[in-house]
Amino acid sequence: MAAHTKSLTVFVFALVLCVSGVSRITGGAISVALAQIQPQRIVSIIPSTTEMLFAMSAGRRVIGVGNFDRYPPEALTRPKVGGLIDPDVERILSLKPDLVIVYGTQSELRAQLERAKIPMFLYQHAGLSDITSTIRDLGTRVGNPIESAALADRIEAEIEDVRKRVAGRPRPRTLLVFGRDAETLRGIYASGAIGFLHDMLDAAGGMNVFADVKRQSIQTTSELAVARAPDVIVEIGVDTASASGRNLRAWDALPSIPAVRNKRIYQLAGDGMMNPGPRISASVRRVAEVLHPDAFK
Repeated sequence: MAAHTKSLTVFVFALVLCVSGVSRITGGAISVALAQIQPQRIVSIIPSTTEMLFAMSAGRRVIGVGNFDRYPPEALTRPKVGGLIDPDVERILSLKPDLVIVYGTQSELRAQLERAKIPMFLYQHAGLSDITSTIRDLGTRVGNPIESAALADRIEAEIEDVRKRVAGRPRPRTLLVFGRDAETLRGIYASGAIGFLHDMLDAAGGMNVFADVKRQSIQTTSELAVARAPDVIVEIGVDTASASGRNLRAWDALPSIPAVRNKRIYQLAGDGMMNPGPRISASVRRVAEVLHPDAFK
């Protein structure tokens, strides 16, 4: 596995395993008046919010991004300031931001930014609907309410189109895998019944085989996968450095699983599949297209 792929996988695991709920709070102890000033120097250490800012035409004001921010390409030109686990406070302060977008769980970073009197927008990812809510709230905060509302409206319309296309069709029991060791069935992580991955699968017309497990993620064994007997296995965020066919053949070791027996195992490559940001409607459609191909002819 390439080094950057492995580090991205570690980041994804940390994000999905460690955070839940949603909160958008600006300014901390900063005055309301200060919080209303349109920020001109924005630091975003979160891939999804960085994408949101660029998509709502606020990208020119982004002066620093997280270590895992790779989209859009313009984000790669901005200084890196750490991430969820390792924020570089000195680097952030040196950029002299007037707004920093941080994870709500980063209590130490938040305390340091409050001491420096730097306004914040606190973020925690949650369900599918929270993505567009965050887009609208962030757009209002940075002074782009019209652009952000239009972006959110488009995403919601595209997801609704998918829902309508798959409505009334049988929902295949689906195992949604977002990580495993390349070419083996070790280290399998799958979506539980909470969070945007589960909601994405539901919108795409699938039934999560772990719909009864009220967690964002589940570390799945081969035995558990056999017991849940999915009709379809969809893998996202899995290492694509190895040949796709060879990677998928790892599942051949479990022929009793209907998805294996009927050759309904799919890998959907691309970091957008794991990012709760502006590309989420395209991700929902990609999942729906493998679950219900006839609905998109």
